[in-house]
Amino acid sequence: MTRFKLIPSIKLITVTGISIFTSIVQAQDSRLPDMGKLTATGGVSQVEGAGGGGLTPWALITGYGTRDSYGANAHYTQVNTQDYRLKTHGVAIGIADQVEFSIAQQEFTGRLAPLNALNLKQDILGIKVKLAGDAVYDQAGWMPQISGGMQYKRDAKVGGLGALGITNVKQLGAKDDHGIDYYLSATKIYLAQSLLVNGTVRMTKANQMGLLGFGGDKKDRYQAQLEGSIAYLVNRKLVIGAEYRMKPRNLGVDNEKDYSDIFVAYFPSKNFSVTAAFVQLGDITIFNPKKQQGWYLSMQAGF
Repeated sequence: MTRFKLIPSIKLITVTGISIFTSIVQAQDSRLPDMGKLTATGGVSQVEGAGGGGLTPWALITGYGTRDSYGANAHYTQVNTQDYRLKTHGVAIGIADQVEFSIAQQEFTGRLAPLNALNLKQDILGIKVKLAGDAVYDQAGWMPQISGGMQYKRDAKVGGLGALGITNVKQLGAKDDHGIDYYLSATKIYLAQSLLVNGTVRMTKANQMGLLGFGGDKKDRYQAQLEGSIAYLVNRKLVIGAEYRMKPRNLGVDNEKDYSDIFVAYFPSKNFSVTAAFVQLGDITIFNPKKQQGWYLSMQAGF
């Protein structure tokens, strides 16, 4: 079982979320979740654990529980490029279609010398709150659904660089090995056109999502980064789309580039989905100065 070493305030958030979740279940006399939301409107699991697309969170709350219920899911995702592999797994809970709690762990490994032994791990705890609007039911108006969220991230391991004398991301130029991303997402679903459009503004200091620490020798301040998704519902079970995510450039050893993907998501039922994508992650460290691109595969199960 994965163990997360988190600061006391994060533990408090987790305990609070569990208490709210337990209260809702008890209030419903132990009934099963209603799963009343439309298929695919819970999104898939983003690589940092939040509900949304693969690269960027949406304003939608994870799971299929309506405002009178709850939902939850577990996911496993793997991204393979020429030189690297990213694996992430976690769980997320959506409560009353208003609040989402998520927890995930990322593992990033190298596949080519001199970073073939590289092994980085990062723990992520997230919360998202619906602030205004409704992406599904407000079809007559222009107002999107708007949610605000935060993701606490902590580097749990830096391995495989002992020969270079590196055991902590600070030795690569990062200012911290933990940090918090803040984001605001707006999502609009046009049912008549079978179209979903999402825009996210993220305030962050994270290098490569935080895997290489936070802040750096070039910059050490929060920067606003834009993220976007567009998805077309081919039918009730199949979705195609694309995403783009801007990235900061804080480290001298990492000429970080923006992320993008083209994806296909299949929802055979509300209990299971699989997403495949072609991803471009740009340069990752000066040690393997090659544009990284490859495939993405994610599976999600829940209710």
